[in-house]
Amino acid sequence: MRILIIDDEDSMRHMLSVILKREGYEPVSVADAGRALDLLEADDFDFILCDIRMPGMDGLAFLKALKDRGLARTVIMMSAYGTFDTAIECMKLGAYDYISKPFKADEIVLTVKKAEEREKLKRENQRLKAEALEEYDFTNIYTEDGKMISILGLVKKVADYSTSVLILGESGTGKELVARAIHYGGARAQKPFVTVNCGAIPGALLESELFGHVKGAFTDAHRTKTGLFQEAECGTIFLDEVGELPMELQVKLLRALQEGEIRKVGDTKPVKVDVRVVAATLKDLKEEIRKGSFREDLYYRLNVIEIKLPPLSERPVDIRGLALRFVEKYSRKFGKPPKRVSEEAFAVLEGYGWPGNIRELENVIERAMILEETDTIRPKSLPIAGPDAGPRTTTVAGVAPSVSTATLPATEELSIKRAQEAMERDLIRRALEKTRNNKTKAAEILEISHRALLYKIKNYGL
Repeated sequence: MRILIIDDEDSMRHMLSVILKREGYEPVSVADAGRALDLLEADDFDFILCDIRMPGMDGLAFLKALKDRGLARTVIMMSAYGTFDTAIECMKLGAYDYISKPFKADEIVLTVKKAEEREKLKRENQRLKAEALEEYDFTNIYTEDGKMISILGLVKKVADYSTSVLILGESGTGKELVARAIHYGGARAQKPFVTVNCGAIPGALLESELFGHVKGAFTDAHRTKTGLFQEAECGTIFLDEVGELPMELQVKLLRALQEGEIRKVGDTKPVKVDVRVVAATLKDLKEEIRKGSFREDLYYRLNVIEIKLPPLSERPVDIRGLALRFVEKYSRKFGKPPKRVSEEAFAVLEGYGWPGNIRELENVIERAMILEETDTIRPKSLPIAGPDAGPRTTTVAGVAPSVSTATLPATEELSIKRAQEAMERDLIRRALEKTRNNKTKAAEILEISHRALLYKIKNYGL
């Protein structure tokens, strides 16, 4: 790494050069700030060590000149005459750190090492942000379905605004992916995107998580804590499963949306926040309003823009393309050559109802990429295919099926969706009975995630 030393004392420049060379750096030294500016215009340096008191242009004037010329660099200021006020002034003008003369060799090395670590973290942060911008760009959401294409058009339109968005859809339809596309596709893309699952945090802790608390607000509040709303300042907070919010927190969320301010637990003063709220739920909030478990005024505050994601069963045209994208994804992840998908396997995928939606399809392809020993994914590699390699009736391992098309009640309404729901409800009930209500084991038997099982138990009232 190259370091520019600016000091009018020959002995100081020599000493710093010796110290930095010994640590593996490449120092270049000059006696005045004007010459340093010329060098910076023509050449590149990682860090600058600059004295404050120098004839002609002093260190503070040098910092101002750097800013005026747009030569952003990490600058460490040095002075034998400095005061606390001088250090503060340096920081205001953009200096990274300040060190008082005389200093030991270890002090200057430690300060430079800290600056080096900071630069590494900044570069890593920029890399991750760039990757997020690329990964979650709405153009990367695959679809050939007309309804989804219209939805993505709406996502593009609303991305630049601070308007609240409510995303509706079944579990696994990609609600968080759309929320990220709204954030990373808009003006807030460089600011934080903070996710909170309102159904996964106990109600007693959720207020503190969202809004923070002050020291001593309750028994375990040993220090003041910043809430997720403040962490998302100038960015976006994604409230997943907002329908699970307790009624008392709904009032406080409404205030945050209406007034643009929050109040920490135990605090008496509100704090202004600039946060865009994107919420999602698989619940029917209008039904929750009728039952008295969700505030109507909050619903209308959240639902300025509504995006309703269709289940995968209503997007059959996308199944083939999504499957191929997941093959590519797990090929890269596992370091394996991409596999073909046979037409027989596609027939199984396209003939299945996908109660777990896109998330289930991804899990199925990931499993097939691991278990398929040939270069082609075949029906036998798919957990949704039966022994005859055709679409199968869903069963629970070790439990004889009690729901089938033959045993479903006769009705004029031939709804596949309702039949699947009835089958799911029955299979979950029997899996819970078999495992004596051990939800982790039941999820393994059902071949779904623990989180998905919890959602379904609540949805079906089991």
